[in-house]
Amino acid sequence: MYRRALASVAREALNNQRGYASDALRTVTLFPGDGIGPEIAAATKEIFAAAKAPIKWEEQFVGTQADPRTNSFVSRENLDSVLKNGIGLKGPMATPIGKGHRSLNLTLRKELQLFANVRPCFSIPGYKTRYDNVNLITIRENTEGEYSGLEHEVVPGVVESLKVITRGASTRVAEYAFQYAKLNGRKKVTAVHKANIMKKADGLFLECCREVRERYPEIEYEEAIVDATCMMLVKDPSRFDVMVMPNLYGDIISDLCAGLIGGLGLTPSANIGANNLALMEAVHGTAPDIAGHDKANPTALLLSGSMMLRHMGLHRHGDRIQDAVLKTIAQGKYRTADLGGKASTTEFKKAVIGNLAD
Repeated sequence: MYRRALASVAREALNNQRGYASDALRTVTLFPGDGIGPEIAAATKEIFAAAKAPIKWEEQFVGTQADPRTNSFVSRENLDSVLKNGIGLKGPMATPIGKGHRSLNLTLRKELQLFANVRPCFSIPGYKTRYDNVNLITIRENTEGEYSGLEHEVVPGVVESLKVITRGASTRVAEYAFQYAKLNGRKKVTAVHKANIMKKADGLFLECCREVRERYPEIEYEEAIVDATCMMLVKDPSRFDVMVMPNLYGDIISDLCAGLIGGLGLTPSANIGANNLALMEAVHGTAPDIAGHDKANPTALLLSGSMMLRHMGLHRHGDRIQDAVLKTIAQGKYRTADLGGKASTTEFKKAVIGNLAD
């Protein structure tokens, strides 16, 4: 189930738009990130090499000076690398809080127009949680909503923060969600909203979803209010399949879903843009308290890397790495501390390499 669930986010028909050849060496942008990022990125590179994945890494590092063009530490060089290669993998990044700088993650998504965040969320074989039946996809609109970054102080002590919903962005992400469901054998799409309160903004989002669903009569469609959705997810996550939603709700619900399967350390993520541009990422934090102590869990970055390989049409390599990661977790001997074990990053990495199938 897990392999099928982590199918490529765009399928090979879309991959062919970029002209990917079968096993030709290709360059991928790599952002090691901050905190534990460099450690899990190093482990990922070693495992990819052991799996003989035909990847050449072009490492990009975020600087310490804000770029005035983006008001972020993400530079034009960083962005151009992803645009040139068409594909990237990113470790966790930290943005200084309260300094007036734009979020690093938000900058990458908005500047690269990575409009859809896709997070598969599935119960992992051999790793017991409160739920055994989680098998869903969250698709989050990535470029607007409450995260548009339009804020100002009206008068001292009164701040206005604007939520932006547009027909173009809503239709685009709805189309992606239904297309994803169709191409990956999914049966239902749920549009998550708060249109009972934000009648115009979320009302427009729902209107776009309803228009798109008319082109996919084979896909069941439903709408769910965001707070009720959170309750239903905790009661019975099996009632959901593909979920599409505006930016803020997607941020919250995708993390909630990660909690159902064991946490963000087990959750892969992909950001998809036009012309098959993609940036996969580990969405957990930088964990500065354990950085440099060989304790970090590289699973999220590895599974995101597996999604990346499938997105590039390298299904065999993606499957090998994913299966080795899941086998290592299921065996239980080399789990890291966040999974209840005592293994180091190095021990986990070596176990994954040892479990790579021929």
